[in-house]
Amino acid sequence: MAGAIASRMSFSSLKRKQPKTFTVRIVTMDAEMEFNCEVKKQILDEKIYCPPEASVLLASYAVQAKYGDYDPSVHKRGFLAQEELLPKRVINLYQMTPEMWEERITAWYAEHRGRARDEAEMEYLKIAQDLEMYGVNYFAIRNKKGTELLLGVDALGLHIYDPENRLTPKISFPWNEIRNISYSDKEFTIKPLDKKIDVFKFNSSKLRVNKLILQLCIGNHDLFMRRRKADSLEVQQMKAQAREEKARKQMERQRLAREKQMREEAERTRDELERRLLQMKEEATMANEALMRSEETADLLAEKAQITEEEAKLLAQKAAEAEQEMQRIKATAIRTEEEKRLMEQKVLEAEVLALKMAEESERRAKEADQLKQDLQEAREAERRAKQKLLEIATKPTYPPMNPIPAPLPPDIPSFNLIGDSLSFDFKDTDMKRLSMEIEKEKVEYLEKSKHLQEQLNELKTEIEALKLKERETALDILHNENSDRGGTSSKHNTIKKPQAQGRRPICI
Repeated sequence: MAGAIASRMSFSSLKRKQPKTFTVRIVTMDAEMEFNCEVKKQILDEKIYCPPEASVLLASYAVQAKYGDYDPSVHKRGFLAQEELLPKRVINLYQMTPEMWEERITAWYAEHRGRARDEAEMEYLKIAQDLEMYGVNYFAIRNKKGTELLLGVDALGLHIYDPENRLTPKISFPWNEIRNISYSDKEFTIKPLDKKIDVFKFNSSKLRVNKLILQLCIGNHDLFMRRRKADSLEVQQMKAQAREEKARKQMERQRLAREKQMREEAERTRDELERRLLQMKEEATMANEALMRSEETADLLAEKAQITEEEAKLLAQKAAEAEQEMQRIKATAIRTEEEKRLMEQKVLEAEVLALKMAEESERRAKEADQLKQDLQEAREAERRAKQKLLEIATKPTYPPMNPIPAPLPPDIPSFNLIGDSLSFDFKDTDMKRLSMEIEKEKVEYLEKSKHLQEQLNELKTEIEALKLKERETALDILHNENSDRGGTSSKHNTIKKPQAQGRRPICI
């Protein structure tokens, strides 16, 4: 065919064409930084899909690599305001302010204390390489039926994707299960190692795309085989040198950390001594001022002592006069005491006389009461005697058949049980009120428990509650579905799919 270029290459022939020896390329610090910046750029530009929680963790490692260890006195609120750390898709997906994102990034950033810059960047790459789209080169292809598909080439093998789903491959061809790959003009062929499995063929848009795919397959397969071979002596020596260099850097970092700690301790000691010196100066100044005040106080006390001495003399003179007045009062008091004693004796005699008269009056009153009672009893006895005499005078010879019972004498008391019966009306007002209070407390307790549970659920789904479902992209939905299934459809778990299919033909 005129103008047609046919190229077939198996991995066995590739090994023969490649030289037996190779040179291990040492990645410099600048090249590594450039590579890390490229990965960060792809994640921020959303060329590599990254879940929201993973993007926050990656941002914390990026901040650690740039700013070093977290220091609350230096890294105050707002220090990340000008940094581009999260994809715009993640920011727009949640109703969260930049301050809220910064708070969550800073919380993880504070946990990375002690990590050097290269360690933080290495952790960044370790997390990034687990993303579904990391390291995958996509090419638009068509199968034999004309269906548009995507071919993904990465370090694990070849993957066939649906154009609408770049996260989950429909089928994967691991490098160790591919016998060879070839292309003729725009047709590309993948032959599995198992001859019972059908050959997969597809067409690309241009010839140069097939060349690029073949070159990527050769390079990735070469790396795949190198990782599974024993290291050469040169590589082992270089790895040993790298380990020694790493250990040396670790010791250097430890030494610098110790020196930094000692310097900080020396600065703290110096500050403490300066503080103590300043304090001693202040104490000396206060002591001088206190001494001056003491001297002034001594002068005032001397003046007060002189005044007190004069006042003492006056008080002594007054005391002598008071002594004379007291002697005079005592003489007068003696005479007054005798008069007082006579008066008390007369008062006592009057009280005794009054007491006797009161007792006599009480005795006479009791005798009068007793006489009145005896008189009343005598009159009552006379009345009963007259009544009995009247009954005897009017009593017939033969007593009637139904004699009328004689009335009780008026002096005998009686007790009517019917009229004095007791009644008790039991009211359940208190019980009803108590039941209402218990029911009210129960309702309040249930409301408090429900509110507490709602708060716990809201705290548990803090970020999820702020998500805007209508802003979810197709990749977000696919990632959530993969997470719900436990990630069983990722490219890492579908790597065994052709082998698990056994002898069934491949149909895309």
